[in-house]
Amino acid sequence: MNLPNGAMVAVVDGEKLALFKNTGHNEVALTAQPAPSIEDRASGSPGRSSSEANPDNDTQAEDGFAMGVAEVLNKWALSGKFENLLVIAAPKTLGELRKHWHKELSSKLVGEIAKDLTGHSSDQIAAAIQKH
Repeated sequence: MNLPNGAMVAVVDGEKLALFKNTGHNEVALTAQPAPSIEDRASGSPGRSSSEANPDNDTQAEDGFAMGVAEVLNKWALSGKFENLLVIAAPKTLGELRKHWHKELSSKLVGEIAKDLTGHSSDQIAAAIQKH
């Protein structure tokens, strides 16, 4: 994937958010950015609840975190904090994030990678981006 210089990269799972900025010109070079605090939500999408096969609240907590991340990224998209955004998220989290994207954020998305890369180094994340 050809990632524009200056693009924001959000790496998300159900519990963590890591942000990077692409500082490379012809290749992906990621610089870590401070992550905002994410407001916890009691549950994810309306009408969705944990199934009987999964009686704990993990699913709701993860969906709620994804909602919080989407809110922050939506605000940033609307305020012009980034021009281009690449989202790398665990597949389930990515699905939840998509439900909450503002149209302005959607217009700034340069790509999505459905893969859990939280906890990986910036070099490992950059390598995964270049493979896509």
